[in-house]
Amino acid sequence: MTAKRITVLGDGAMATVCAMLLDGKGQQVTMWGPFAEHIDKMIQSRDNSRYLPGCRLPESIQLTSEVDLAADADLIVTAIPTQFIRPVWKRFAGKIAAGVPVVSVAKGIENDSLMRPTQIITDVLADDPDAAPRPLAALSGPSIARELSRCLPATVCVAGDDEALLVELQELFTTQWFRVYTNPDLLGLELAGATKNVIALAAGILDGLAAGFNAKSALLSRGLVEITRLGEAMGARAETFFGIAGVGDLATTCFCPEGRNRTCGELLGKGIKLNDAEAQIQGVVEGVATTRSVMQLAEKFKVEMPITAAVNDVLFKGLDPIDGIARLMSREPKQERVR
Repeated sequence: MTAKRITVLGDGAMATVCAMLLDGKGQQVTMWGPFAEHIDKMIQSRDNSRYLPGCRLPESIQLTSEVDLAADADLIVTAIPTQFIRPVWKRFAGKIAAGVPVVSVAKGIENDSLMRPTQIITDVLADDPDAAPRPLAALSGPSIARELSRCLPATVCVAGDDEALLVELQELFTTQWFRVYTNPDLLGLELAGATKNVIALAAGILDGLAAGFNAKSALLSRGLVEITRLGEAMGARAETFFGIAGVGDLATTCFCPEGRNRTCGELLGKGIKLNDAEAQIQGVVEGVATTRSVMQLAEKFKVEMPITAAVNDVLFKGLDPIDGIARLMSREPKQERVR
């Protein structure tokens, strides 16, 4: 494979493992971060001690906080948390050459606009009258950054409308320990990645209450049902939610002790207030902001999402987590349906 100049936007854990994976494939990788002080520390230590401590960055990965330097690339990998994609991409608009493809690894839905990561990027670039449409894709699936940094086996999907780009990205990211499937359902893949974080908050709440594995498995099953219904109502394929990027990612997020969303939920279940819970977690808890957006999407598309509604009320309306469980368990009995 011919080496490409690849820029990874972001300085968090997932940005770091993407940069290292691609560097290991012989690509010319630049990792950009928005805060010069953090990047300078990483340059000196070659260690992202803030988000992925103990994982040494090869000297071949260029680290920078300069927009012009980072914009000069053949491919952009954007690993910016969803609620911050818009301001970051406004800094890059007009600086990236026409036709340079972008692949997103973010998982969330922007508040207010209700846009997915690739939609946000498209929206920002549309403000530039000289910008031509560029190929966009998203990569998602069960991908805990700390495990990836140790080259433990993982499997994900890459989705988009440009089949040639998907095949190229599949080849680019695939290693002996990282397997990539292609999927044409960009909407479903991004929606699955966002909504699973809401269910993970609920799973963490159950952990905090010591509700047991039976409860968590039921939550995962019924959570999958309601996020699939939302996806289908929005035009996504149900198959996507029952695949790697759907139930695969959902299971990992709900059960992995390192997941930020599950951890935040666990703290809430133990009685800790939301602001204090988020303060204890290194990095952005994407599911908190995404819960607001998913509730708005559920109302817009008239989809009943009782688990999401309960999480929303715990987060923002003062509902006691125990009362939230009682509310779910006392719903009217009915026949099980998964579609």
